[in-house]
Amino acid sequence: MLEVEGIHTFYGLSHILFGVSLKVDAGEVVCLLGRNGAGKTTTMKSIIGITPPKQGSIKFKGEEIIGTAPYLLTRKGIGYIPDDRRIFADLTVGENLEIAERKSKEGEGWTRERVYELFPPLRNIESRKGGYLSGGEQKMLAIARALMGNPELLLLDEPFEGLAPVLVRALEDQIRKLREAGLTVLIAEQNVRSTLRLSDRGYIIDNGQIRYHGSIEQLRENEEVRKKYLLV
Repeated sequence: MLEVEGIHTFYGLSHILFGVSLKVDAGEVVCLLGRNGAGKTTTMKSIIGITPPKQGSIKFKGEEIIGTAPYLLTRKGIGYIPDDRRIFADLTVGENLEIAERKSKEGEGWTRERVYELFPPLRNIESRKGGYLSGGEQKMLAIARALMGNPELLLLDEPFEGLAPVLVRALEDQIRKLREAGLTVLIAEQNVRSTLRLSDRGYIIDNGQIRYHGSIEQLRENEEVRKKYLLV
């Protein structure tokens, strides 16, 4: 579904990503692990078109998408949840969901009711403004809002960051339900334990380069790689 091949991304004159390649097949949950500043968020922003690469190729369902505006990529079926959530603070939970709604082209899509079934706490605070939500509630709303666009591929940037352990476990369960619903997911994270529990395959990025790729079993068994690049 997603093929990233040899991308080089810059912030101004600063070279951030050096030939990053990864792929995500339909129905998979794939993780991109790395320390703070390793290049995870830049990889996500490169895919969604916020920071387009200067070199390389990014294909979504076989179509080259480098140079395509982020809002058009959302229409094509890519949902993006940034690490800072970016919900609308002055709009209510219901309004945040309403403005993101995009009808599914085929079959049963994500509706507000279905989103509330996945995130029951949001139903109870539907009329509360986004700026008054807790960090956990904002995280749920950010994911729910992305789902209202009926994506086929979901890009989750640091979904567990700043959450209490009980909320991390709850979010893990909800991401599993997304997978069961047939969604394809790419997770960029520092929280290794939670991410490994959810993923089929993993990539490790460090200093803007992919240093390791393998199955979750291989990653769990390779203590040397984890210590070198993830400090765990």
